[in-house]
Amino acid sequence: MTAPATTAPESAAAPGPAAALKALYVYGITPAGVRVPHSPGVDGSPVGLLTESGLCAAVSDAPPRLRPRRRDLLAHQAVLDELAAQGPVLPMRFAVLSPRTDTLLAQLRSDAAHLTRQLDGVRGCVELNVKGTVVPGHFADLVRRDDRLRTLALRTRLRPDYEANVRLGEAIALGVRREARRAAREVVDRLAPLAVRTVQGATDDEQVLSASFLLRSADEARFRAAVAERSRACGDRLALSVTGPLPCYSFVDPRPAPPAGR
Repeated sequence: MTAPATTAPESAAAPGPAAALKALYVYGITPAGVRVPHSPGVDGSPVGLLTESGLCAAVSDAPPRLRPRRRDLLAHQAVLDELAAQGPVLPMRFAVLSPRTDTLLAQLRSDAAHLTRQLDGVRGCVELNVKGTVVPGHFADLVRRDDRLRTLALRTRLRPDYEANVRLGEAIALGVRREARRAAREVVDRLAPLAVRTVQGATDDEQVLSASFLLRSADEARFRAAVAERSRACGDRLALSVTGPLPCYSFVDPRPAPPAGR
């Protein structure tokens, strides 16, 4: 994936032919007028701002070898944090490159209206991610409440054998996951009205909830209080955790959708 377009790095001369052909590492896009981040970028490279059509792209020279080393992941995040402290930003995932400066410029020009709408959509907002994992220890209460499980448990106790124990264990595990998924739906139902937008992420048998919430910054404390209340209400079924505030990765699309029919 390439990122949108821009001109010369702030405080630098306009790019000549050699600079226009140099590959760039792209951190994110902001409205024009932001300050240059002081944090060093990936591979220790200084970060510059390329400006075009009322937009800025934060960039540095693309490293010769790009690997997800911890120090580079942290550098990427530090640049985004500085930009986010100044206003809305469309964050790029780690390792987004633009093959040439002039390509980046052309993308900023052609996508300016779309990118501006995206920036307006996340202005004054943060992203929080809520995850929920299955709590395996409440099966005794589950067996008491579930007629089928209670019958199966009684039958296994009266005539214990290996296969009966396996069947009971599988049925209980399935019931525990079912209860946890029900609790996860309740969590999203309670939290979604507090958010501007909600995006559901991938789940599995253990992590049955992964949802990202776009929040007005002023609503973050109220949202966290709601998560804590839900954690108390469903803590025997679902263990909740909150990560953030994060750059709004889940709520931006740096490139417009192609016209229908293409």
